[in-house]
Amino acid sequence: MSTPLHSYPSRGALDRPRSRWADIAVFAAAAVLIWIVVKISAGMHVPFDENAPAATISTDASELPFYAARSLLRMLLALGLSIVFTFVFATAAARLPRAEKVMLPILDILQSVPILGFLSVTVTGFIALFPGSSLGLECASIFAIFTSQAWNMTFAFHHSLVSQPRELDEASRNLRLSRWQRFWRVDVPSGMFPLVWNAMMSFGGGWFFLTAAEAISVNNRQYVLPGIGSYVATASANSDTGKVFLAIVVMIVMIIGVNVLFWRPITVWAERFRVEDTASSDKGRSLVLDLLRRSHIPGLLGRVFGRLVFPMDRAMRVFGLAEHPLYVPVARRRAGDVAFTVIVGAGVLAGLIAMARYIGSTVGYHEVAHALLLGVITLGRVIVLLIFASIVWVPIGVWIGLNPRVLRLAQPVVQVLASFPANFLFPLVAAVLVYTGASLQWAAILLMALGAQWYILFNVIAGASAVPNDLREAAASLALPRMLWWRKLILPAIFPSFVTGAITAAGGAWNASIVAEIVTYGHTTLTATGLGSYIAEATRAGDSPRILVGVLAMSAFVVGINRGFWRRMYALAQRRYSL
Repeated sequence: MSTPLHSYPSRGALDRPRSRWADIAVFAAAAVLIWIVVKISAGMHVPFDENAPAATISTDASELPFYAARSLLRMLLALGLSIVFTFVFATAAARLPRAEKVMLPILDILQSVPILGFLSVTVTGFIALFPGSSLGLECASIFAIFTSQAWNMTFAFHHSLVSQPRELDEASRNLRLSRWQRFWRVDVPSGMFPLVWNAMMSFGGGWFFLTAAEAISVNNRQYVLPGIGSYVATASANSDTGKVFLAIVVMIVMIIGVNVLFWRPITVWAERFRVEDTASSDKGRSLVLDLLRRSHIPGLLGRVFGRLVFPMDRAMRVFGLAEHPLYVPVARRRAGDVAFTVIVGAGVLAGLIAMARYIGSTVGYHEVAHALLLGVITLGRVIVLLIFASIVWVPIGVWIGLNPRVLRLAQPVVQVLASFPANFLFPLVAAVLVYTGASLQWAAILLMALGAQWYILFNVIAGASAVPNDLREAAASLALPRMLWWRKLILPAIFPSFVTGAITAAGGAWNASIVAEIVTYGHTTLTATGLGSYIAEATRAGDSPRILVGVLAMSAFVVGINRGFWRRMYALAQRRYSL
């Protein structure tokens, strides 16, 4: 017997806490969290002299908890900015057809720009924005972490918007929902599940670039912020492998704590937004989420802040932004498309001409050819990485995904491995290379793989666990030989997920090359020939023309390969192998 649509508990039932002990625990935890945030954030606004020598980071073990908390605060602030950017940019690209033609290529280019490319441009501006204060340097660090998180989340939310069922769009128009109402009642719920999982993966990817974002070396200047990333950089410069090991242990503990207290409750809560024909019999559990659900405090906060929706909705109606236009004349739409294309094309052409003149008058066009040649070498490393990572992790991912018991044990471990900043291990690898005299030319592939390979494993596990049981039982009933089972069932079933993981791994490998092709341990610097080391050296020297050439070359490789190869593979996966 179905429950009536308007059958709600009485107001008296809502006013009574479900558990007084849960209310006390939630209130105490919130108070402690607020106190910690205030205590840690107080150090973000201290006097700062740009011309003074760079601050030194203590490698005393007692400072590690404070450094870890500062780094985590920067990561969470960057995640908040990424969510706001995702909502605004993805919604505009999905709802404005003309803007989509420009915004998606821009997003593709931004995704391909390495973090050092953003740092070389933004550090000076942020410092000038807050003169005499370290807040400018903090903003530059948070923005750098933001650039390693936002693009993947934006692509995921945009895809959920453009793939919404047509019935939802028609219902929103017929009910004359305002843009504000449609966004919160239709768009966000329908895109919540992929957004949460991609946010978790992006958050894990942000840890990888923590060292570059906290120990900044640009324009012949060194800027250091207190954090676990700068702690590892300092310990590596001092050849102190014991302190590096200690930082790795603290990092593992922090990642596990963040997954248990933050990501696990959010992912379990996001299950309510999954669109399925049947409900899963094996639902996830989270002790933190269970505690929040037993408390009355979240409901009270929801009723208080929920009232803020109405003023915003009224304001949008006053300015004529409330309702979607149901009809736009064809002639008017075509004229607008032509004008938009002409204006954007002229702007892009002017920008290309200006960059060409700048490069020609500084380093010359031969430098572009040199950067492209280095890009071919880095591309070779990326290809080798993808081949070997696929050979190793696809069978393991299928084995984990097809065995529920193994999946329950392995999934948290894989999440921790994917979140762990692999560049924390770089000093240890560099120490081995220094003592053995081995070359970084081939070892750079290993360093790049430490951060990029987990995307393939994570997505293959997700694809294998989604194979329908009826197909697996049919294959077992037919007693398919092992090779035929792989060729006819498993490989086609996981192909879309594998392509998604390979695209993400390839993008992560390109960005990881800037820290994997040049590694420092003590007074020894190991350099591998490639585009990543080219950009890193140009950034440290403050060579703006070569930074521009390197970033343009890397963007050309990433965007060109994505458009020419990966997009076709993705379309093939969606067309032929989507379950």
